[in-house]
Amino acid sequence: MKNKNFHFLITLLLTAVVCTSVASESSLDNQILKIKPQADLNGDGKLSDAEKAAMKKMIIKRFPRSDSDRDGDLSEKELGVVVRIATVRAKKQGSHGQGKKTNQGKERRTPTHANVKYGKDERNVFDIWLAESDKPTPLAIYIHGGGFRAGSKEKLSNDILSQLLKAGISVASINYRYLSIDTPLPTSHHDARRALQFMRSKAEEWNLDKSRVAAFGGSAGAQICMWLAYSDDMAKPKSKDPIKRESTRLTCVATTGGQTTNKTEFWKEMITDIMGSKIEAEGFVRPLDGLVDPEKVRMATWGASSLEEASRIASQHSALSLISEDDPPIFMTYGMDPSAKPPTDRNRLRGWIIHHVNLGIALKEKTDALELEAHLKYPGAELKYPSQVEFLVDKLLN
Repeated sequence: MKNKNFHFLITLLLTAVVCTSVASESSLDNQILKIKPQADLNGDGKLSDAEKAAMKKMIIKRFPRSDSDRDGDLSEKELGVVVRIATVRAKKQGSHGQGKKTNQGKERRTPTHANVKYGKDERNVFDIWLAESDKPTPLAIYIHGGGFRAGSKEKLSNDILSQLLKAGISVASINYRYLSIDTPLPTSHHDARRALQFMRSKAEEWNLDKSRVAAFGGSAGAQICMWLAYSDDMAKPKSKDPIKRESTRLTCVATTGGQTTNKTEFWKEMITDIMGSKIEAEGFVRPLDGLVDPEKVRMATWGASSLEEASRIASQHSALSLISEDDPPIFMTYGMDPSAKPPTDRNRLRGWIIHHVNLGIALKEKTDALELEAHLKYPGAELKYPSQVEFLVDKLLN
């Protein structure tokens, strides 16, 4: 048990290491993201100060001895010592098990079925790990983030994969088509729906319990998860395609840095509240396939011919618009507390805002009003479940 705890500590510390030098910080951040991508809570491809601070607090809370000078923080020296040990330990332990080396320095178990095609596009593939059991097992589906323009099924945390499999829960990780002018939203959402229905259609063959299915993911993946969770059942019982006859309803959902709405009005108000002054939301719009005008980008993003149509489609794929009294429990994670100050680095500001905890607070207020179960995790919050894994295990097995 001591070695297991130490190895877990090492893995966590590798995600939290921060150097004071700017040059080495950038290099270390990239290394951390390769080793443990889930450290990037908001899925923006960078490690924010809030994400690092949250990880440090968690490490110190679980492993007090890591803070050798007991000042409540992990200094560069303290981190450096552990990183050196981690490097040695990772090399020694990396050779155990079967499968390919993951970005966390461990061997990931080889999927039971890899790159299973669920659609015609080259990105319509998923990996699935089937838990060993005599009885049908629950299934947790990971949907990666990346702003709908990047990311892959390989971003699935090896730690989460291992914990869920150990608990007797099968795990899948999907790819979906990226956003472009040719494949506007909700193409990505529809791909995820198809993958979910495809897996349910394989329930008997793969020993899955189709009545116990969850989805989890970060950022764009979180948005898709919530769309699946809060939409009415999209099964088509009379379809000639047997896959489309399968249910799309979920037992529960866990999200990280999720956008709970796509409404422009909400974003404008939230950004003004966070920044303490009026800042145009359009300034946070990223170009799309050569388009730079915010209004044209918004229309192209949703495949619309007008802003009104874009707003309508966006609303139809927003958790705050969809949620109703018969929807499943949710566990939301965000990387900053409600009183956190915005980063001074302009490059980090966009990612910080579009994954802000206020998005989770807005959904929590609505779930409370509907008397639905919802858990909102952020630095300093006290919760029933320490992490999304404990939440998923409880909801899928009990």
